[in-house]
Amino acid sequence: MSSPSPDPAQPEQPPRTGPEQPGQTWRTTPGTPQPTPGNEFRDWAPGLVMFAGVLMLINGIMEALRGIMAVSNDDLFVHTPRYVFRFDLTGWGWVHIVVGVLVAVTGAFLLKGAAWARYAGIFFTSLSALDSFLVLPYFPLWSLVVIALDVFIICALCVYRPQEGTTL
Repeated sequence: MSSPSPDPAQPEQPPRTGPEQPGQTWRTTPGTPQPTPGNEFRDWAPGLVMFAGVLMLINGIMEALRGIMAVSNDDLFVHTPRYVFRFDLTGWGWVHIVVGVLVAVTGAFLLKGAAWARYAGIFFTSLSALDSFLVLPYFPLWSLVVIALDVFIICALCVYRPQEGTTL
């Protein structure tokens, strides 16, 4: 059996480079800076912080809306008679509104590149997670979702270390 003959209509492709060849990475284009060993995280961490800022905006707005629901009609939520942290749901609604607005505004400043917003974001998102934990019996599924998002946001804001002279 003979091997298939090359198609004369298609130009011959240069040999593919790959990780098995020293000094070459696979799927790189000419002029693309090569990541230096140990700095791969620094290349994608700013995007992670931007994503955390977007999540803070969404999370803050949803928290404020949950607070508005609790203030306007607190009969909407399940009441638990034997909960240690039992408070009036209207009061919790106002707490959710304030925390939600603070988280959303901080997320907006984080997207604008304010360096202080990372630290404020860690603080306000921690308050949001604590707030969601304390109202867990009233809206359990949503509280667990908010806590998971808050943990991701805190992680994303804590691991990023900007280089000198950069924002965000």
